[in-house]
Amino acid sequence: MSTLSLNQRALLLSVVMLVVGLLIWELSIPAQKAVGELTEYERLTGGGAQKAGVPPPSQVMAKAWEELSNPFYDAGPNDKGIGIQIGYSIYRVLSGYLMAAVVAIPLGFLIGMSPVAYKALNPFIQVLRPISPLAWMPLALFVIQDSEASAIFVIFICSIWPMLINTAFGVAGVRQDWVNVARTHELGHFKTAFTVILPAAAPTIVTGMRISIGIAWLVIVAAEMLVGGTGIGYYVWNEWNNLDLTSVIFSILMIGIVGMMLDAAFATLQRAVAYAE
Repeated sequence: MSTLSLNQRALLLSVVMLVVGLLIWELSIPAQKAVGELTEYERLTGGGAQKAGVPPPSQVMAKAWEELSNPFYDAGPNDKGIGIQIGYSIYRVLSGYLMAAVVAIPLGFLIGMSPVAYKALNPFIQVLRPISPLAWMPLALFVIQDSEASAIFVIFICSIWPMLINTAFGVAGVRQDWVNVARTHELGHFKTAFTVILPAAAPTIVTGMRISIGIAWLVIVAAEMLVGGTGIGYYVWNEWNNLDLTSVIFSILMIGIVGMMLDAAFATLQRAVAYAE
């Protein structure tokens, strides 16, 4: 054990915890009686009917194999593969997220570089930032009158704040002597912003972007449950209405895996822009 690195030991511990957790889960689910084991009274009264309950991991893994073996099938409006559903969700998330980035990063630069802009805009930010995404949905549906655009708007309005605040904080925190050096070289405002302030504030900006993508992925599930049609949120809600808890648990795991992959992508970007002073 002493020859293993820290990452290897952590991985080994994670695998052991996963296996133990799955075994406890599997053994804690009571076995379903076979039809031949039922009494005549139980058969007459429907005792052999499948009762809704938490499925064991073996059923979830079987469902995962079934879904992932053909993730892009399309058998109609209410029967699409998990790959298609996740694709719709990622499209909505990235659309709203990119719109938020286009607004938040330039506005964050303005707030970070101008104390007057900070004091003028900060009250609006503090009022709008805590509003729940579900509170925006009825207003978006009424004003926009399109479920697809409404879901994208909710992603936009909820993912903009971490990027905006972190950009403003990162820009305001750039060391003044670096800016003074740029001024001594007679660099213009735009050149100073792109060659000095942006690289210095990049780690903080990317941290805000990383937080925002996590919030966007959280919000889209709730938004799609309301607007329906397509997406992983709609898939969860539809399977719940069908009382298919196996599919619900499988979709929850897929939501977590996709969220982890999105976070890992921004973690890589965060390491790429990090620097040591």
